[in-house]
Amino acid sequence: MTFTLNDEQRMLKDAARDFFREQAPVTRLRKQRDEKKNGRDPELWTEMAALGFAGVIVPEEYGGAGLGYVALGAVLEESGRTLVASPLHSSALAGASALLLAGTDAQKREWLPKIASGEAIATLAVDEGAHHAPARSKLKIEGGKLTGEKRYVADGHIADLIIVAGADALYLVKADAAGLARRELVTADSRGAADLKFEATPAERMNGGADVIDAILDRARIGLAAEMVGAASEAFEITSEYLKTRRQFGQVIGGFQALQHRAAKLFTDLELTRSCVLAALDALDRGDKRIAEYASLAKARASETAHLASNEMVQLHGGIGMTDAHDAGLYLKRARATEALYGGASFHRDRYATLVGF
Repeated sequence: MTFTLNDEQRMLKDAARDFFREQAPVTRLRKQRDEKKNGRDPELWTEMAALGFAGVIVPEEYGGAGLGYVALGAVLEESGRTLVASPLHSSALAGASALLLAGTDAQKREWLPKIASGEAIATLAVDEGAHHAPARSKLKIEGGKLTGEKRYVADGHIADLIIVAGADALYLVKADAAGLARRELVTADSRGAADLKFEATPAERMNGGADVIDAILDRARIGLAAEMVGAASEAFEITSEYLKTRRQFGQVIGGFQALQHRAAKLFTDLELTRSCVLAALDALDRGDKRIAEYASLAKARASETAHLASNEMVQLHGGIGMTDAHDAGLYLKRARATEALYGGASFHRDRYATLVGF
């Protein structure tokens, strides 16, 4: 078993890195925030789709590249480095995975080509409360119509297709369906989300039950962990460069042993987390039976590492790190949002322990 990227995956990763650094640096997110666009950047998404990023895991028969989860994870990691505000995770990973695992043949034919081309944005609606609890759903379905609520749906304010998870079933809802109300949320990380309310909203049932919902969520968790590794890595690299150049008391501050120890710990945590995430992505492509374990391990590790990396970025930059003029605050806010999404570190530590029999 290998946990290194092959040539094709490496080329995709390099292409993504170059594109995001040139076309979607952190300054683009800052501009969107200041203009109150709330994660809306259709021009950027069109460019990303044209490069094939929206269809990385979509099979070729549906207009995608069929390159698998390791490849998409590489793109997500690079998007995390510059805090790209796009529906890459929501649509290209979570939405596409839901259709691949639970879509009927007709649903796949209708929606996967649109997702791969960027024509349609899909998202996954799971939680109904303040904490991640996918099994707790009060959603009701009668006569093919949904009634209930979903909270904090990532990119739910811009999605064309909403895949709704009940307690033991999945439903496909079009964004313009009658009876669907979307309350747009302004989020701390400037990405945007929505609370959804369904009142006798027409919905198409998808295949599978609770097991399929868990499988879809695990793919969403692993993909999000990949993005978090990218953001944490960039936070570390920016901070490391600062330690090498900032002078105080007549020497660069990176020469102080206490700061070296903190940087060394973060570097070690990053490498361990990257290994966990890459192993989880590889497990998806191999169809490993322990994907749930890999997913919770990766998400727990990524949550803790992103938390530490963003904290250290603020603290080790000193006073400038506390200001909005510096990017440290943007990395910290994104870290907090992704930590909670699809379950935080405590949720996944408990889940992992249960899965392995503790």
